Amino acid sequence: MAMLMMKDNMNQLFADYEHPAFYDEMFEGRGKGRVHYGTMLQRLAKMGLEELQERDAMMQAEMVTQGITFTLYSHNPEESARERTIPFDILPRMITSEEWAHMNDGLKQRVKALNLFIWDIYHEQNILKAGLIPSEMVLNNPYYLQEMVGVDVPNGNYIPLSGIDIIRGQSGEFYVLEDNLRTPSGLSYVYKNRELMTNLFPELFYDHRIRSIDPGINALLSSLRSLAPDSNPDPLVVLLTPGIYNSAYYDHCFLAQEMGIELVQGSDLIVRDQTVYLKNRDGLRKVDVIYRRIDDEYLDPQVFRKDSLLGVPGLMAAYLAGNVALANAPGTGVADDKAVYAFVPDMIRYYLKEEPILSNVPTYILTRPHEREYVLSRLGEMVVKERSLSGGYGMLIGPTATEEEIKAFADKIVQHPERYIAQPTVKLSCSPSLTGGTVAPRHIDLRAFTFMGPDTYVVPGGLTRVALKEGSLVVNSSQGGGTKDTWVLA
Repeated sequence: MAMLMMKDNMNQLFADYEHPAFYDEMFEGRGKGRVHYGTMLQRLAKMGLEELQERDAMMQAEMVTQGITFTLYSHNPEESARERTIPFDILPRMITSEEWAHMNDGLKQRVKALNLFIWDIYHEQNILKAGLIPSEMVLNNPYYLQEMVGVDVPNGNYIPLSGIDIIRGQSGEFYVLEDNLRTPSGLSYVYKNRELMTNLFPELFYDHRIRSIDPGINALLSSLRSLAPDSNPDPLVVLLTPGIYNSAYYDHCFLAQEMGIELVQGSDLIVRDQTVYLKNRDGLRKVDVIYRRIDDEYLDPQVFRKDSLLGVPGLMAAYLAGNVALANAPGTGVADDKAVYAFVPDMIRYYLKEEPILSNVPTYILTRPHEREYVLSRLGEMVVKERSLSGGYGMLIGPTATEEEIKAFADKIVQHPERYIAQPTVKLSCSPSLTGGTVAPRHIDLRAFTFMGPDTYVVPGGLTRVALKEGSLVVNSSQGGGTKDTWVLA
């Protein structure tokens, strides 16, 4: 009788669930849950839809109370930016220990190769001389900084923090979709998601052995401290934020608080004799490491944008003199480039003499005439991305675009093929999400956070991002996407 009641509850919970024509993270067939979701499905069945809705309401209220927010900006000049709680889906995403071991190894391999690539292009440029990557793609890149040529950064570590976006395809395989190496955001939501879920669903945590994410904050702090000039054993580390109007300001506040470091703006710092100091009531304190969350062009008005009020005059002189460390290093954005991304497997083979563990999504370089013509003839099937943009901006998703949008992008590609890359539309995996008062499939990806320092550490699971709009493939928070807790089974 109890088993029959549980089955009825399960049928009720997923009564309107339309099993997608994509890889489903929870189900391997209609009504058949994947083995590692078995215990969770039983627990959800006991709760039922009404209790899930009640807990979801409690979750949303708690997020408002705690001010867990993200600011959305509009390209419409008549619409102002609006701050809102980042949408949170209470149905967690689970990853098996075997799947995570594969991703963990692949992420460490990828970040190591990317770091070697950044060192090489600012020093000997061997990979360019070998012809593996077109020189103009790197040396003419807007993120390639001449100021960094020949500069030896602390420990040769350009990217102590990276956020690598991973997707699962229709057959269940994992692909890297994008590398985020400049100022990757979202780490705070990993920890707040876990805190909220632990408080509201203690029984689910009791039922499962889940890898802890707690060591991650200390691992990040250790990576930052390891950059200190002269190997200072007790360095002053600060987080440089653009301020309260930045979309990720909550992220900045949370990380500074959790790591126990100072949250500062440019006006809080001053450079004297090529040394950076923090101004406070007691005078000046020498700063050793700056975890910067502002882009290169705003770092120093004496070197980059003269109108920048976000940075610190003289900061680059202090940095180039070796008196302060910047994380991530200036000039890393060239490795973020969506065209350079296509060559990361070649970097791994070249620098590490290994085969890539994680594959790329196939990518078309539109400056190549034959690839450009192929893409233009199938634009309705492609995803086209502007190389220099992120956050879901500057994209065409062919299958959901109008004829006018496709034609407009075709014109842009013909006029400026060097600005764009194209990829076949990948059928992102889906995961059940509580949305609109019911459970429905929504597309997801995973932002995995890797910290390079004395050791390389990957936060178990990372941030699963959810495309909350039905059928949408865009998961970015800046485009209205949400998040869910990610469990790596121990």
